[in-house]
Amino acid sequence: MTRTVWSPTAGIDPYAAYEDPRALGLVPMVIEQSGRGERAYDIYSRLLKERVVFLVGPVNEVSANLIVAQLLFLESENPDKDISFYINSPGGSVSAGLAIYDTMQFIKPDVSTLCIGQAASMGALLLCAGAKGKRYCLPNSRVMIHQPMGGFQGQASDIEIHAREILYLKAKLNEIMAKHTGQSVERIAKDTDRDNFLSAEEAMKYGLVDRILTSRTESAGV
Repeated sequence: MTRTVWSPTAGIDPYAAYEDPRALGLVPMVIEQSGRGERAYDIYSRLLKERVVFLVGPVNEVSANLIVAQLLFLESENPDKDISFYINSPGGSVSAGLAIYDTMQFIKPDVSTLCIGQAASMGALLLCAGAKGKRYCLPNSRVMIHQPMGGFQGQASDIEIHAREILYLKAKLNEIMAKHTGQSVERIAKDTDRDNFLSAEEAMKYGLVDRILTSRTESAGV
């Protein structure tokens, strides 16, 4: 498993365009016919009409801004209908991830989360931040939790400032995960001291998700 880690203040991933299937022109188009003719949607835009939002790939400023915009749009369309948030991500920027997290908590609709493939690092935090009782993963998905990482250089006083900031973020992320999993902050701090990989069953037992889905018949409304 490739692990992508960005510092809390990192900029946009310079390789994001190469990892984004839209940038490579690989996203399928869906043609819909109506009495007014035909209309083409890329597959993600068509699923957005069904209130499905995707986080695919690293969490960075670009992906976070797109997801935040989609969540706000869907709230304006119908503030009482759930939003389905599908996650397949190795994690990424803490600040970008917290922008998504805060928006999930801010909007009125419940956000149901579903892990497909992997939810690692910030992806795991977003997975567990879904509405209680509406957090899911597929049977062969993997979840990884750990403490934030970052690298800094500069004069000693600046390095000290950044060190304090990453320790603050570490404590904040532990508090958030404890709130959504029901684990103690001390337990979260211990379990995230190193990379901690969890199966779907282990993630459910830990409180990161509520159910494991094996078929569409179990996933009404997801």
